Amino acid sequence: IKKVFAFSTPAIATCRPDKKGKEDQLRRLKLAMDAGAKYVDIEFESTDTQREAIISYAKGYGCKIIISYHNFITTPTLDELHQIVDQCFIKKADIAKVATQVNTLSDAANLLSVYNCNRPVVALGMGELGKITRIIAPWLGAVFSFAAMDDGLATAPGQIKYQKMKEIMDYLDENLK
Repeated sequence: IKKVFAFSTPAIATCRPDKKGKEDQLRRLKLAMDAGAKYVDIEFESTDTQREAIISYAKGYGCKIIISYHNFITTPTLDELHQIVDQCFIKKADIAKVATQVNTLSDAANLLSVYNCNRPVVALGMGELGKITRIIAPWLGAVFSFAAMDDGLATAPGQIKYQKMKEIMDYLDENLK
């Protein structure tokens, strides 16, 4: 953990719940913040107690809080997406992150419409039809997007390889001015 967060590039600490439990999750996140994480990503479904413990520690380091909602099956309706974003901020997010499975182009459009809320949001689609949301996110106001370092290292379906994402974004940067 210390090696990962030793770089000067702002990094996000996240530790998804697993069989090791909440105490181990909190311990790992604290180690990451101690080592220099600039953001801490907390699951939308985390308990109030767990979320508050992480937020309290993070604030001591000036870490930004990301509350993340994931839906690996579908994309909720636009109204539901806005309610989810509102809930993220009620749960004390500095940035709301919504990642959903995109099954239709309408899902992608709804997900991208979340940027109209004029708050710090990252809305990312998973799956083949979600790739466009990952590419266009920074132009719509996202603080960041996600890419895989290499083939086979994606952390979500539809994640684009970093080098390919950089090529596409550089191309867009040059041609959208």
